[in-house]
Amino acid sequence: MKIGMIGLGRMGMSMARRFLQGGHEVVALNRSAEKTEQLAEEGAVPVYSFKELVHSLEQPRTVWVMLPAGKPTDAAITRLGELLAPGDTVIDGGNTYYKDDIRRSQELENKDIRYLDAGVAGGARGLEHGYCLMVGGPIDQFKRIEEIFRALAPQDGYMHCGEAGAGHFTKMVHNGIEYGMMQAYAEGFALLEDSPYAETIEFADLGAVWNRGGVIRSWILELAVDAFCKNRRLADTDGYVDDSGEGRWTVQQAVDTGTPIPVLALALFERFSSRRQDDFRNRMLAALRSEFGGHTDESGQ
Repeated sequence: MKIGMIGLGRMGMSMARRFLQGGHEVVALNRSAEKTEQLAEEGAVPVYSFKELVHSLEQPRTVWVMLPAGKPTDAAITRLGELLAPGDTVIDGGNTYYKDDIRRSQELENKDIRYLDAGVAGGARGLEHGYCLMVGGPIDQFKRIEEIFRALAPQDGYMHCGEAGAGHFTKMVHNGIEYGMMQAYAEGFALLEDSPYAETIEFADLGAVWNRGGVIRSWILELAVDAFCKNRRLADTDGYVDDSGEGRWTVQQAVDTGTPIPVLALALFERFSSRRQDDFRNRMLAALRSEFGGHTDESGQ
């Protein structure tokens, strides 16, 4: 199958390579020509404008957009809506907010252009092991191009989740759960670090043992083992933890539906806490405790 690929960042480039490895033709467009030309050396057809990309594909066309969520993706899909023909399909594989998918789907449907939203999980190992795919949008279009999802995913690693937005909604929940799992591992290893046995337990070895039959085994724990192998006690690691935005959307969705998700919400807030040095909250707590109890602060004053 011939597919247009817009956006050759870390994920987009790996996905395009996996398409090529699966025997599909890739027409590649990227903001910087260097990556386009790099992929051309691996077998892709290089193009340097949206018009050239559209003209290089046969109807019904399939174009995969792999750009940062928000304005860059909106701009790309708007431009495609001006150039594509009825019956063509646009797929957004970025980390998009699912309500944007619903809006875009309606806008493109007015032009008889189909829209699919694909939640993509798998990270840096996706090229080698495949990507977990959660797809929303018209089921007939999903089936028409199902072979490209099959090329990206490991065996049984993709599914159609429902109407427009369903793919990115399930990916949002996936990432919310991921936040909670990461927080649980961090707290567990912190307890070990503060224990009387900290010096005798090699965290990398323990994580590897847990991953051999333990109930808490996971790929995230494999990554923890890798991190401990590189830096035994993470002494050189900055404690600042960023978030992609999907954790925030998960918590906001829970507020909208009245769904209690205390673990996932706390995991997000802990990330916020990691970015605040000399936090005002802690200073205020210390001051209040001193005022009503006469307790000393850490300096003994």
